[in-house]
Amino acid sequence: MVTMPLKRLHVPRGADLHPQVLLQQHINRGSKRLARMTGREEPSEHALRSELHKRLYLLESGPGSRSGAVAAIQGSNFGKRYHRSGLAAAAVMGNGTIGSEMGNSTGTANGTVAGGTTTGNGTNTGVSPLDIQAATNGGVTVAKPPTANDSLGLNIEANDVSYIATIKIGTPPRDFQLLVDSGSADFWVAGENCQSQQGGCGNHTTLGAQSSSSFVQSTQQFQVTYGSGAVQGLLCQDNVNIGGLALNNHTFGVATAESIQFASTTTPFDGLMGLAQSTLSQEKVLTPVEALAANKLIQSPITSFKIPRLSDQLNDGEVTFGGLDPTKFVANTLVTIPNANTAGFWEGAMDAITVNGASTGLTGRTAILDTGTTLILAPPSDAQQVMQSLGGACDAQQCTIPCTTQASLALSFGNTSFAIDPKDLAVLPINPNDPTGTCTAGIQPQMIGTATEWLVGDVFLKNAYFSTDVAKNQISLAKLATT
Repeated sequence: MVTMPLKRLHVPRGADLHPQVLLQQHINRGSKRLARMTGREEPSEHALRSELHKRLYLLESGPGSRSGAVAAIQGSNFGKRYHRSGLAAAAVMGNGTIGSEMGNSTGTANGTVAGGTTTGNGTNTGVSPLDIQAATNGGVTVAKPPTANDSLGLNIEANDVSYIATIKIGTPPRDFQLLVDSGSADFWVAGENCQSQQGGCGNHTTLGAQSSSSFVQSTQQFQVTYGSGAVQGLLCQDNVNIGGLALNNHTFGVATAESIQFASTTTPFDGLMGLAQSTLSQEKVLTPVEALAANKLIQSPITSFKIPRLSDQLNDGEVTFGGLDPTKFVANTLVTIPNANTAGFWEGAMDAITVNGASTGLTGRTAILDTGTTLILAPPSDAQQVMQSLGGACDAQQCTIPCTTQASLALSFGNTSFAIDPKDLAVLPINPNDPTGTCTAGIQPQMIGTATEWLVGDVFLKNAYFSTDVAKNQISLAKLATT
């Protein structure tokens, strides 16, 4: 079993992207990602851009606005991975994902950021200044050393947008920062000759024959399209070290071309480690955890996640290979359910969806559990019903909630209810100078498949220990241990 820490890096962001645009970009990315997950036709670029145009029209300074004042978090990353959240960073892409590329930020939005945090007794007093600063400035917060063997620390990108681990590749071995993603199945890094719309592939660590004497490139091509970007390149073989586990001559991808979402110098990772099942792989090779098990470096192809929260300042994120870290969860709360997805994603049946302990009446729902998605994306009618119960509101474009909400939303798997901390339901304030006002909600409306399918990202996964087992095709969840 191997455990690796997850960390957060500081990367300043631009100041020209309105948070509403970021939100729609996250939602668009989520839509594309879910379509790919479920084998459905992806929404067209025209449709995605149309949604962005609607959002721009409704901005406070846009033609559909009622006033000319725009309250924006300047340079916010709240759109790039929020499917990997819901908002997007520089380019107009689409996937409903809100991922971050942010980091340890020291500045504040528009000068001073007023209070807003969660007190020791669990009272939510508004959005944490740390989250607002991270959304504004970007960067990566580095994880503490993992507490289990065969593990990597998970670094936090920006305000919990995405999670990054460090592995070693090549001879001599060099550090590569990889985005850890349970919602895809391809492992790749940038190549030495990588190109993008901006020329090269930024300031990222690259791999090739010049930097690694053990690197062997093939002629087999691969191409992967994500909700928030695309890469293409060639398969290669090289030595990979994951938390002390030496996976020699491993086959994976080296990118020769990346879209700007990956190539940008503000993107704090050098590649991506997909940890869904290899049946999803565009490279048609084993995922790292499957390869570790096949080479008998770990007993079983199990991957376990402790997803961290920036505002907690614990920096205790961790991904463990080959087993579970018993220090991270309460043993008698562990439940195991079958994987309901036949394509290779990790999808579980939800027994119940409750608000403040009362049933919402939503039954027969399933959830794709995706560490690479920042928010929760639910069919519009479900999102509307849940948000009304939470005291929030939804329009045709987004859902909002009071930043100081005390409402409790819980998702039940295996007849065990997992509550979402209220502070995770209030992602960022609409007005960055008012962290106790109205916030963008952690749940957003988006049809991602059928009317019963949800895409459940880090807003939920920060509140549970999450484990997958390829061999048994099952998912385990447990309540987190208290520190």
